[in-house]
Amino acid sequence: MNQQHPRPTILVGASHGTDNVDGQAVIRELLRRVQAIRTSVQVVEAFVDVQQPSLVDVLAGLPADAEVIIVPVLLTVGFHTQVDIAEAAAARPGTSVAAPLGPDPRLSQLLWDRFLEAGGSADDGVVIAVAGSTAAAAVPRFHELREQFNAIGGADALLGYGAALDPRVPAAVELARGATGAHHGDAQARRVSIASYLLTPGFFHDRVTEAGADIVAAPLGVDDSIAHIILERFDAVVPAAAPI
Repeated sequence: MNQQHPRPTILVGASHGTDNVDGQAVIRELLRRVQAIRTSVQVVEAFVDVQQPSLVDVLAGLPADAEVIIVPVLLTVGFHTQVDIAEAAAARPGTSVAAPLGPDPRLSQLLWDRFLEAGGSADDGVVIAVAGSTAAAAVPRFHELREQFNAIGGADALLGYGAALDPRVPAAVELARGATGAHHGDAQARRVSIASYLLTPGFFHDRVTEAGADIVAAPLGVDDSIAHIILERFDAVVPAAAPI
């Protein structure tokens, strides 16, 4: 009597990709932690831009009988989730796509923690720097992030976008500087601090550091909470019969 073995399930962590070696190390370490937490599942790295191996190439190289779940290691929905990742998944039978990482209260808390570590304060003019997106679905998620962040520490942060949406980060910095000075009745506007809602160092964070703020927090970086979010996104779509 032949015994039927369950199909293996593979977690593909699909991130944007960066030329920044420190940024590359962040993604690698996050997925290493995911693998350490869930040793029964194979965790594979793939990229939608800049780095190799590409998501398309990774999917092509996986066993045909494997159930594959792509977890976008991205902070919000956007072009990469709606087009690049969706199209790659549709081209391979047995492939599903999980939700991206954010928004999530744990990410908002981590954003606040990084902000405080950099010396930021709720009394500053505060800007949350996000990459931006051409996807309309991303906009309410950015505002949800802002509401969560402000609720944690009592800030009144503005959103500043790296691309696609306004105000861009430098313009948001100037708005926050003027609003802070006016609010406090000071002759000179107070300092402006940026909370960086970016996953890794790289191109976008470099531009944020040039936006004219007095304090710029580090990106979210490596944290166990992010590894757990990746696994939760995976578990939300993993087939019930799959070995996990």
